[in-house]
Amino acid sequence: MAFITLNKTNFFNNLDIITQLTCTKDKIALVLKDNAYGHGLLEVAAMAAEYGITKAVVRSFEEAQRVENYFPYILVLSDISATPSQKIRYTINDLEQIKKFAKDTKVELKVDSGMNRNGIEMSELSAAFREIQKQKLQLEAVFTHHSSADEKSDVYALQNSNFIKIKKEAQKLAQEYGFSPLRFHSCNSAALFREEHFSEDMARVGIAAYGCLELEDNENVKKLAPILALYGKRLSSRLLKAGECVGYSATFQTQEQCRVSNYDIGYGDGFLRSCSNHYVTPQNIKIAGRISMDNSSFITDKESLLIFNDARVAAKQASTISYEVLTSLKAYLKRSVIEQ
Repeated sequence: MAFITLNKTNFFNNLDIITQLTCTKDKIALVLKDNAYGHGLLEVAAMAAEYGITKAVVRSFEEAQRVENYFPYILVLSDISATPSQKIRYTINDLEQIKKFAKDTKVELKVDSGMNRNGIEMSELSAAFREIQKQKLQLEAVFTHHSSADEKSDVYALQNSNFIKIKKEAQKLAQEYGFSPLRFHSCNSAALFREEHFSEDMARVGIAAYGCLELEDNENVKKLAPILALYGKRLSSRLLKAGECVGYSATFQTQEQCRVSNYDIGYGDGFLRSCSNHYVTPQNIKIAGRISMDNSSFITDKESLLIFNDARVAAKQASTISYEVLTSLKAYLKRSVIEQ
C-alpha cells in the first residue's frame, strides 16, 4: 500500500533553526493539530519529545488525550473541557464560551487583533476577565493569531500594534482580578521567522517545523527541510502502443509506445485530483491521465514511486497550498520515521 516516510534528521534540523530564533526549546509550542499537519500525530509527538519539546498545540480534547504522555503542557484550540486537567489548557474563543468551562479549568484567552475570526473583541477584555473570575477558571495566558505574517501586508503591523495594546490592558486587568503573572504569545511560524528579536513567552510553530514555510528573502527559511515524503506502490504495469488511452474519460493518450504503471494512491488517500493530467514527480515522471479514488497511473515501471517529498512543490501543481496537500493525507497511510 502507499506509504509515507518522515525524515527525523530534517525535523531536528528545523527544530534547531527554530530554537535559535526562540533562544530556548522551552518556548517552542509545536502545533500538532489535524494529525500533525498530516504527518502523523503520534509519530511527530514522539520525535518532538525526543528532541526536548515540552509544549504542544492541538485542535481537540481527543488529540490532547492521545499526546498527553509526551508533553507537560498542551493547548487545545477548539474544544470545551469536560473536567479540569493539570496538563491541558483550553482556548476561550468567544465571550459566551466562558460559562461553558468547568470550574478550575486552565484557560488561555484568545483576543482578536484584526483577523476577525476567533477570539473576543478587544473591547471585551474587561468583561472577559470578570466572567473568567466569576466562573472560577484559571487564566494562564492571553494570545492572538496573525492572518498575514507570511505576506507583505499592513495587516501584520496593525495586528502587532493591537496586541501591544491588548497586553497592556490585560496586565492591568490581571492585577485587578488576581491572575498575575500572565503569559503572552502571538507568533505563528511566519511571525517568528519575521521577528528580529523574539521576546514573547512562546511561539506556536507548525508549518516551519515540518519544513514547508514559505517566506520570501528569509535566510533562515531557506535552511528548513521538508520531512514528509509520499510513495505509491505499483499495482500493475502494461506496455501501450502509440494512440492508446489511460484512465477515466480517456484524457491521456500515448504519443509513442511506452510502459504505464498503476499505483495504489488516489484522491481517496489524499493525492489531490487537481493534479490530474499534468502532475510530474520529483524524479520527473509524468502522470498518465486522471487521478482516481484509489489509483494513479504514471509513465514508468518503478516498483515504488516517489509521489512528492516537498509539499510546497506539489501544492503548486495542485494550485493550492502545502497545508492542504499535507492535511489531505489520510491517517491510515503507514508512516515510518527514517534517519538520513
